[in-house]
Amino acid sequence: MGLISTLRVSSSGLSAERLRMDLIADNLANANTTRAPDGQPYRRKVAVFQPITPTPRMPGGVQVAQIAADPTPPRLVYEPAHPDADANGYVAYPNVDIVHEMVDMITASRAYEANIQAFNAAKNMFLRTLDIGRV
Repeated sequence: MGLISTLRVSSSGLSAERLRMDLIADNLANANTTRAPDGQPYRRKVAVFQPITPTPRMPGGVQVAQIAADPTPPRLVYEPAHPDADANGYVAYPNVDIVHEMVDMITASRAYEANIQAFNAAKNMFLRTLDIGRV
């Protein structure tokens, strides 16, 4: 694997983790959205990653296979005065757990930082290789 290939692998990781952070931000923003456009409470979104199969032109890496809705049921809260309450007085809130989202955010942030470190290390090796050629 060449240095450019290493940069491409790190770049794919950066793109995937950025999308994951976007989804986490979307989940946090909609943590209390009881009525989405479909009339149901907002559903937590997660990114499903898959490896990129290495080929002679592409070294590998990671890509987002799909953005899936978390199948966990919504949490029910007794609020009979809420406009979205059912006949029994329960409101279905999104299946977004703030603590879980924060842990995911820290994990995504660390993975992003690790990809930046790998990218910078490969870039520095590339620059040093060019310096050797100048001598």
